[in-house]
Amino acid sequence: MTAADGAAEKPRPNWLRVQAATLRELLSRPLTSYYLVLGCSALLLALGLMMVLSASSIEALQIKGDPFYWFLKQSLSVALGIPLMYACAKLPQRFFRLAGYPLLALSIIGLVMVIFIGSTELGAQRWIYIGSLTIQPSEPAKLALVLWGADILARHARGKLMEWRNLLIPLMPGVAILAVLVMWGRDLGTTLVLMIIFLALLWVVGAPVRLFAGILGVLAIATVFMITSEGYRSDRIEGWLRTWENAQGSGYQAAQGQIAMGSGGWFGLGLGSSRQKWDWVPHAESDFIFSILGEELGLMGTLVVVALFGLLGYAGLRIASRVNDPFVRLTSAATVAWIAGQAIVNIGAVIGVLPITGIPLPLVSYGGSALLPTLAALGMLLSFAKREPGAAEALAARGPGPAARALSWLGLRA
Repeated sequence: MTAADGAAEKPRPNWLRVQAATLRELLSRPLTSYYLVLGCSALLLALGLMMVLSASSIEALQIKGDPFYWFLKQSLSVALGIPLMYACAKLPQRFFRLAGYPLLALSIIGLVMVIFIGSTELGAQRWIYIGSLTIQPSEPAKLALVLWGADILARHARGKLMEWRNLLIPLMPGVAILAVLVMWGRDLGTTLVLMIIFLALLWVVGAPVRLFAGILGVLAIATVFMITSEGYRSDRIEGWLRTWENAQGSGYQAAQGQIAMGSGGWFGLGLGSSRQKWDWVPHAESDFIFSILGEELGLMGTLVVVALFGLLGYAGLRIASRVNDPFVRLTSAATVAWIAGQAIVNIGAVIGVLPITGIPLPLVSYGGSALLPTLAALGMLLSFAKREPGAAEALAARGPGPAARALSWLGLRA
């Protein structure tokens, strides 16, 4: 046997092992988190615009006489949000540490204003109308809690004052003020998201298990009280537990959403071909946009959305684990808990495994008040991703970006 024959008989490397090694190599690169956050955000944003146009066109034509009415409003929010995201990606960490305090104060002022001049719709008092502009102060309150809470805990961590009392003061009173004001407007869904952020901050900072158990017990009791104290919330629970028995009553929205999801099959009816958006699914462009997405794009489309949120969550946790600064670690983890947790609650309500809470699907649902703080938080993650080991060198080696090259071509930049 010749040497060539012996070489030819050597077993080829397993294809799966080769692909796994390639994937590990890609994930180990310094800018992986940066590109994952940027790519997933862009894809979800583009998909959201497409689905808002499809899901809202019929109702917009009936009510406003223009099928593009809500799509154009959402496009304006995106046009404002992308520069905001870009600006946040360029800002230093110190800015975010300082921004949490005025943003929290403004959120509290806005929530107080909602109590006196806010509009009530569908049992909740969440919105302030200023002409054609709609403001929902509870949305920026999520970002405010992330920034302010992370800075408070990071300062305690730096001072090594990690007793449980120092974890709760002043964090607990601040969270309580936000939660009470939001619940005053009967917005249980946003209160749930605020609690998710609060628990994520405590988890990352290393709160003891007994503290978690106590807080979860208090939250469970408060949730039961809030559900039983309002008739429409009890009806929602009844509609969730007995959806099909109450398909013409309290379970109507859940039943129609599940019909939409089931009608899509594997690959959907086709973009724009939804039947349930013809006045069957309430709030098809906002809270239940995932059901229209499932009907038009099928199971494959919904799995793509879930995968994008999963990758976005992975990228945020990767940033938190690779940067040593406690503020960056806390902020990144809390942002992931906020966006991924809100996505889980929204999708869970649509597919029937969770009660309907009325919170939007991040980056996909209609609503500028929710979109702008989310894009600002994602821009902040991009800024933090540049602080990962080796990221600054990789960015410098990459050279000028498309915007810088365009300015250079126009003679506006050397």
